[in-house]
Amino acid sequence: MPSPKISIITITYNAEKHLERTLKSVILQTYTNKEYIIIDGNSTDGTLAIIKRNAHYLDYWISEPDKGLYDAMNKGLAQATGDYVVFMNAGDTFYEDTTLEKVFALNADADVYYGDAMIIAENSLQPLGLRSQITPHCLPERLSWKDLRKGLVVCHQAFIVKKSICEPYDLTYTLSADIDWVIRVLQKATNVVNTQEIIATYLLGGLTTQKRNISLQERYRILQKHFGFLPNLFNHIQIAFRGLLFALRNKKNYWKNM
Repeated sequence: MPSPKISIITITYNAEKHLERTLKSVILQTYTNKEYIIIDGNSTDGTLAIIKRNAHYLDYWISEPDKGLYDAMNKGLAQATGDYVVFMNAGDTFYEDTTLEKVFALNADADVYYGDAMIIAENSLQPLGLRSQITPHCLPERLSWKDLRKGLVVCHQAFIVKKSICEPYDLTYTLSADIDWVIRVLQKATNVVNTQEIIATYLLGGLTTQKRNISLQERYRILQKHFGFLPNLFNHIQIAFRGLLFALRNKKNYWKNM
């Protein structure tokens, strides 16, 4: 598939602080066969002004109330006309201006392209390190849906998927539907390519304790659905042990990145 078209989807809600950085990253991509979609959740800050100021760079945008992040992501998927899709939300960027050009230069006609992500501090915007190095998540050399039995081992922003195998996000989940979606995508994929590239920078943002607990509960249910009760129980014991060892070795609290 020479020069496939990619749909880049950004979800925003009151994102005036970070949106322009993401816009610039998408606009400066040297790969030309792309479309850019922004789905805004009826922002009340300056987000809409930024979107309108850059509307000539956008192939589609809308601002309206939604039922949450994954409902907005489903709206983006419904509007996407590319051969591939990738989500690059406000504050996240491609690692280099040539990132997409490097990915598609592989000419692999893959169902999924994946790579690593550089984590960026929310306030200072300073790089903290690669996700595979500063969190307990080791990026597999050959990614399979079974690798997700111990969590989301690949960063969503570094996960480029052929549109034909994309399904809607399950709105049953409000905070962890991404791991369910990635598993379902990988179950359909027959050609998964490790690009050996850093694909994205990911803006590290914290969850409240309440939301973190909900996210963990959802993740547990999702992984039990895909892997079964006893394997999931055993895997979560390993997840907890892995996180503890990692935190002790690095002398920091990395539980939030598990």
